[in-house]
Amino acid sequence: MSAVVSSRVAVPREKHVHGISEICRARQLVGTLGGRFSLELGIDVDQGAQEIERWALAATLFGNRISTSAALQTYRVLVQAGVRTIADAGGCNRGDLVALLDAGGYARYDERTASRLLALAAAIAERYGGRLAVIGEELGDAEELRAALAALPGWGPVTVRAFLRELRGVWRGADIVLDQRAGVAAHHLQLPPELDSLSSLAAAAHLDLRDLDGAGAEIDADDAEGHSATRARAAAGSTGS
Repeated sequence: MSAVVSSRVAVPREKHVHGISEICRARQLVGTLGGRFSLELGIDVDQGAQEIERWALAATLFGNRISTSAALQTYRVLVQAGVRTIADAGGCNRGDLVALLDAGGYARYDERTASRLLALAAAIAERYGGRLAVIGEELGDAEELRAALAALPGWGPVTVRAFLRELRGVWRGADIVLDQRAGVAAHHLQLPPELDSLSSLAAAAHLDLRDLDGAGAEIDADDAEGHSATRARAAAGSTGS
């Protein structure tokens, strides 16, 4: 009996090729706009659960439609007062939280955010023994992980996306895809809108993918102020390309 030869031929996966100008643009964008918010705040999520707990508090602040600078400043004010995690916030009385949030620049959202933090701390204490990091330790499926986070009080898609963006490579289920808003930001920044290509560009530029994606997050976050496209064009233009 003669052998049957399959007509199907394996097609190698297309390899992304990035030119010098694209690589230089990526490096310049990270240098101009900044990378991960967590590192800017002195948080290194690669170092373990306690750092992830700190990042969870910061990500909660980024969930409101305020400027990036206000969210960063508010987190720093909280840390100076000894409030480093959501659990720490849960140990504060509401009046103190409101005062701290107001001092950080949360004047429009201080009351609501204080209530949100207290409810969030109570939910995490009840469901996860006070440790949000348990969620990522127990759930490796991306859909289940996002669903568990989205079920937390006040954690909508913006907060979940901001939180998980910086946990790529740390939590098994944190390899989120670029959504429509991130794709728009990438377009403004002249970056690839697909995650595979963006990851390839980051590797070619010797950058952490989270930092390159974080440049787009800077634009996305500042969209609350209505000038994301202007900032993106200015940043991209500064590369001379």
